[in-house]
Amino acid sequence: MRILVAVASRHGGTREIGSVIAGALLAAGHDVDELDPADVALIDPYDAVVLGSAVYNGRWLPEARELAERAATPLSHRPVWLFSSGLATQPASMANSPTEMRDLRERVAARAHRNFAGRLDRSVLSFAERTIIAAARGREGDHRDFVAVRAWGESIAQELGAELAAHAPL
Repeated sequence: MRILVAVASRHGGTREIGSVIAGALLAAGHDVDELDPADVALIDPYDAVVLGSAVYNGRWLPEARELAERAATPLSHRPVWLFSSGLATQPASMANSPTEMRDLRERVAARAHRNFAGRLDRSVLSFAERTIIAAARGREGDHRDFVAVRAWGESIAQELGAELAAHAPL
């Protein structure tokens, strides 16, 4: 299957999560394209999509939200998985707007949404970002669980592989 892994990442940490997921899909024999959401022109060439975003101020980054909005119909006609990466001190589920994520899942008919803890490197943040992180008491460091990320990517690959096998000619 041809799979799109599109990830919105401000400082690269969430993009690295997407790359681990893409690697699990590649290892299972799928053809994978990794793109920034703003660079996705069409969903039509893809059999499945993994769409992810960093969470800032309780919301996905604009480019991920915009891709989901403009491609909602084609996304809803293929397997889609969503993931979020939030503050390092809490799972993204605590940072995400529950209403926004529920609406997004419904709009694109996503099979699942997974939350992952993130990475916080204050040295790459803008003054405004450092102020927000200080108020949220963000803890410096890399809190991503790449074993869990890889396992989730492998579970997507298994699900897609089972669907391929079920539709294979005898």
